[in-house]
Amino acid sequence: MISDRSGSGWAAVLAALAAAAAAAQTAGRATEGTVKVFILAGQSNMEGKAPNKLFDYQAEAPETKDLFKHLRKDGKWIVRDDVFIKYLDRKGPLTIGYGSPGRTGVELEFGTMMGDHFDDPVLLIKAAWGGHSLARNFRPPSAGLPPDDVLQKELAQAQDRVKKSNEKQKKDEPLPTMDDIRKPYGSSYRNMMAEVKETFEKYETLFPELKGRKLELTGFVWFQGWNDQYGGAENEYASNMKHFIHDVRKDLGVPNLPFVIAAMGQNGSKPATGAMLTIREAQMSMSDVPEFKGNVKAFRTDLLVDKAAEELYPNWRKDIKAWEKVGGDFGYHYLGSAIWFTRIGHAMGEAMLELCRKQ
Repeated sequence: MISDRSGSGWAAVLAALAAAAAAAQTAGRATEGTVKVFILAGQSNMEGKAPNKLFDYQAEAPETKDLFKHLRKDGKWIVRDDVFIKYLDRKGPLTIGYGSPGRTGVELEFGTMMGDHFDDPVLLIKAAWGGHSLARNFRPPSAGLPPDDVLQKELAQAQDRVKKSNEKQKKDEPLPTMDDIRKPYGSSYRNMMAEVKETFEKYETLFPELKGRKLELTGFVWFQGWNDQYGGAENEYASNMKHFIHDVRKDLGVPNLPFVIAAMGQNGSKPATGAMLTIREAQMSMSDVPEFKGNVKAFRTDLLVDKAAEELYPNWRKDIKAWEKVGGDFGYHYLGSAIWFTRIGHAMGEAMLELCRKQ
């Protein structure tokens, strides 16, 4: 059942649904009248950064339209009647535009694949916030807080910043306390779980089309990493990721919940180095953890790079019109490439279906 470790009362809300999910997984097939639920979590790249206008252009351009034809009908983007998405304060049937404002992410291709595969309706719950690290914001409960000396150093630095600001601006703002330092740790993990809890509580109101069906937790997808490159956080990524997977499964009440990790790949065609390489290796290593074999799958996103966007990116400011036909963001956002995000979403879908077949 849902753990109550953060005091949110999750256990009572999802106990029956978690039991049904476990039973369905044991049986190896869907139960009648269910909804397949997938949680998509991470930071800005899980939010989704490919401009909708780029999708629109490439869906019509002769050299790229075949990549998107399965997502369109009669010259328009398909609006699924069997796949739904809840992304913080937005909800509805899956179609283009469920990324950052005016943008689309991996959810479009991933959700389409899940909808095509399963006979039951599909619900995506997306919980993603830009700039959030695993070491701090998404820090799992079982990882515990950092050592006291680390927290004390953070407190001293935070207080020093406020003191300097007060002196410069002639203000008297209160100094941060140790509680202020501790609060961000695990905040996004708690918010993610709260988002799942709220959706489970209100899904029949949020999505009347699903009324009367039972929600079945079917899989979890993780797309994150950038903000763990700093302050040595990369060195604890493997440990934090292992704790994260354990805690998600415990709190959601599904011990072997299929878990897909899209490993960092903003390096594209260039070799990854430094902290990025450390994080990628940590993410990829989860597939080899003994208790995760057969229920966790990590894959490399750099191998899916959109080379047309990659080629133009270094000099994109010199020809913005040409750039807007292939990309729409910076390197840390996978160039805002509709092709790259779609390829990643497809790889997520392939990995998830592989894991589901093993259940």
